[in-house]
Amino acid sequence: MATTTATDDLHIHVASKQFDHAQAASGSLQVLQDIDLQVRAGEFISIVGASGCGKSTLLRLVLGIDVDYEGHIALGDERITAPGLDRGIVFQDHRLFPWLTVEQNIAVGLRNADRSAAEKRELIAEHVALVGLQGFEQSFPRQISGGMAQRVAIARGLVNRPRVLLLDEPFGALDALTRTRLQGELQRIWQHERITMLLVTHDVEEAVFLGDRVVVMQPHPGRIRRIAPVDLPHPRNRSDPAFLRIRDALLADFLGPERRGPSDVPPPAEPRAAHWLAHGGLRFAW
Repeated sequence: MATTTATDDLHIHVASKQFDHAQAASGSLQVLQDIDLQVRAGEFISIVGASGCGKSTLLRLVLGIDVDYEGHIALGDERITAPGLDRGIVFQDHRLFPWLTVEQNIAVGLRNADRSAAEKRELIAEHVALVGLQGFEQSFPRQISGGMAQRVAIARGLVNRPRVLLLDEPFGALDALTRTRLQGELQRIWQHERITMLLVTHDVEEAVFLGDRVVVMQPHPGRIRRIAPVDLPHPRNRSDPAFLRIRDALLADFLGPERRGPSDVPPPAEPRAAHWLAHGGLRFAW
């Protein structure tokens, strides 16, 4: 199990980001504005918002692949100025190399690691077991399911023992049943590893199920609307009235002021028939 200290805290201070945009009156488009977020070591943060609010852009800044921004982003005492082995990422598409086996794809995460061959073999075996893929080490991506491939991607992101794991819609391309199973798997892995995790998602229920806190963002420009704590024990029960109250209060942020009360206090949960709601680029299941 990984250990974390206060030096692993992630500090995002008044971060703003613009892109050149020919159609904008000023010639640039403000994508993020004054993002201020302190993430404690070992914390699981869910970031939710409609398309275009800058969620994935924020992950790119934390990952260090885009350093052209205003403000300050640091991991511990070190400002983030480039990609590093202390940060891993898992994308919506697993992005496995089709010519490599499960074992070899996980090994890609150790390519630049300063470890011996024996240490790398041990870490790969440990992470194959962590994501429950024993017996599939020599399988190629075409020989395993989409959910299994995404587990490989998670193992690859974790195998180098990063201080922070970034997750950009990691289950967005999966069917509902596989998605639900992998949410539980990710929760189990996080509880075991205690690595800081930042999850970007459109799914409010997923955000509440996994997160210690849920960061609600709004677009044009992307900024934090509010941060909601999720003070519920793990493992979480999706039918728990307390869970439903938190989820419904967050959903209300995307449904317009007419659906919200005078305060952020969630209304009592009511039984609902199973249905889908699609609104403003968001898709929720309950």
